[in-house]
Amino acid sequence: MITDLSRIRNIGISAHIDSGKTTLTERILFYTKRIHAIHEVKGKDGVGAKMDSMELERERGITIQSAATYCGWANYHVNIIDTPGHVDFTIEVERSLRVLDGAILVLCAVAGVQSQSLTVDRQMRRYKVPRIAFVNKCDRTGANPLRVKNQLREKLGHNPVLLQLPIGAEDKFAGVVDLVTMEAVTFSGPNGEEIHRGAIPADLKTQAQQARDEMLDAVSMFSDELTEAILEDRVTPQLVRSAIRRGTLEMKLTPVMMGSAYKNKGVQLLLDAVTYYLPCPTDVTNEAIDLDKEGEAKIVLPSDPSLPAVALAFKLEDGRYGQLTYMRVYQGTLRKDDFITNTRTGRKVKVSRLVRMHSDDKEDITDTCAGDIVAMFGIDCNSGDTFTAGPNVAMTSMFVPEPVIKLAIKPTDQKAQMNMSKALQRFTKEDPTLRCEVDPESGETLIAGMGELHLEVYIERMKREYNAVVATSPPQVAYRETITQRAEYNYTHKKQTGGSGQYGKVVGYIEPYAEGDFEFVDEVVGGNVPREFIASVEKGFRSMLPKGRLIGFPVVNVRVVLNDGASHAVDSSDIAFQEAARGAWREVYPKARPQILEPIMKVALEGPAEFSGAMLGTLMSRRGMIIGTTDADGMTTVEAEVPLAEMFGYATTLRSATQGKAEFTMEFSRYAPVPGSIGEELVAKARAKEAAEKKK
Repeated sequence: MITDLSRIRNIGISAHIDSGKTTLTERILFYTKRIHAIHEVKGKDGVGAKMDSMELERERGITIQSAATYCGWANYHVNIIDTPGHVDFTIEVERSLRVLDGAILVLCAVAGVQSQSLTVDRQMRRYKVPRIAFVNKCDRTGANPLRVKNQLREKLGHNPVLLQLPIGAEDKFAGVVDLVTMEAVTFSGPNGEEIHRGAIPADLKTQAQQARDEMLDAVSMFSDELTEAILEDRVTPQLVRSAIRRGTLEMKLTPVMMGSAYKNKGVQLLLDAVTYYLPCPTDVTNEAIDLDKEGEAKIVLPSDPSLPAVALAFKLEDGRYGQLTYMRVYQGTLRKDDFITNTRTGRKVKVSRLVRMHSDDKEDITDTCAGDIVAMFGIDCNSGDTFTAGPNVAMTSMFVPEPVIKLAIKPTDQKAQMNMSKALQRFTKEDPTLRCEVDPESGETLIAGMGELHLEVYIERMKREYNAVVATSPPQVAYRETITQRAEYNYTHKKQTGGSGQYGKVVGYIEPYAEGDFEFVDEVVGGNVPREFIASVEKGFRSMLPKGRLIGFPVVNVRVVLNDGASHAVDSSDIAFQEAARGAWREVYPKARPQILEPIMKVALEGPAEFSGAMLGTLMSRRGMIIGTTDADGMTTVEAEVPLAEMFGYATTLRSATQGKAEFTMEFSRYAPVPGSIGEELVAKARAKEAAEKKK
């Protein structure tokens, strides 16, 4: 157990897809001697990076699940979480940043600040996570780390401060100039293990001095002592680092490092920067909600190992030995065989097994304390649950974005049906952005997620891990039918089958009704329809509403008026009048000029102003009606109404049109008539389906 909390660093590595996060983590593990050989993300040796432990990750060369590990560097204990870059797996970044104290924001030296860099940066701000920017891939053609530094200011609103300058560019990239110590640092050896510090090359001296002056000017804002030292010409690296640390912790300054993880350059200096500039657990204010106080008042949890334990379960995984629960300990000490309480359920549970994670390897430990990230086995809980050994508190919850895409899934056989249920039960528990529901109208099983890749990965995992093969299709749109004009009915139901028969006559009209889905009005006078059969007539009409005569969807906005009829002393019955009402409905419905209604969604788009034209174009091509647009701080917000039938696959279209920089939310607004040609198409499809079913 690590008792000196100032020696703990909990960091995340986050970035846009393909910026080199997993490659960087692989190098960090190698230099800290956690692994003994380097394997590439898309390696030909078939091993793959340590942190990509899932078979699908190694096949596709992308990170799908965040993976945790730990290492030691210069007497510091560093817990690392490597997160996915793809926007579809954004919840993995969200829940990791919720429990981390600091982060490394990896940027590509060629592409610079990309779409997912904006999302990740927004998440870091949400949880007040200080970060170091690492400009990776400085060896690539077109690399320009200084341009990336400017983009940090322009696109992300940071106050970036260069702590290094590149020595050489593109394929000539040889190392960096350390502006804090004013030395040239180069790397050699088979895997860049040997670090050489020496004099700055003559052709870079002027540029390095200028960059150092700019750096000192920026960081002296956070230290009066450094300002005095600059004036008296007695600046030391310790003074500079202390000022940089203060500015970083206040999130008013972003140190910018550079290198090439793939070419083994600059990674050790980045590790030094993690220990110098990123916060330890005691530097961070952790808030919890006191459940015993009214109004759920917020309290601060000190990172003190001597107080009762408080921990947050931030990620779940179903493994061979049961549920694996990733925990961040915020207060107190947690030991094996301790009893802790889940504050959501009130259940007391025993800590039977504590482990440290090293990707998919588990290393048993006996205890852990405040500031650490560990995992527990055999405890049934949900993501976001708080466990305590005393105070009745709950950690503030993490932000869970709403799903943007739905798919209907259907198992191919009975065995797949059972396995699919098991898989969905597990996956929806592990991933809060994956939702599963059964459509009450169509009976289809729907899964909803953050994008096509997100759902594609889970469908593939169902097949591989549960042997559940499913067929997918767009979900059924919940259409409605209604009538557009008044029509009269006069229907007699007669049936003689020997013995007492059936007889009932109903007379009245149906008309559009705007105030609700259905209204039945009894205007019978003179007892032509006996009182006891009025309810039967209403029941008969209601039974026809769930399945309309056009395309078989529910009928809404109809008023049925009964004003006359006739009965028979012997043959009239409850069944007879129900049948009379059904016959009347079948006869009168086509006369009332029925039409199909479709759900209209209220869609809100947000993205950079430069893509406003593209955003509007994606809506207009989907029968969208623009309600309004607003511009503020370089961002455009568009509000529109779009038919739900046109919104399938929209997330992918929008990302393609805006380089992944725009987001949208969607909620139900109202029902509206479908255009004539689309209505005719729907009726033709319904007729064809009916005919096919009859043939069966």
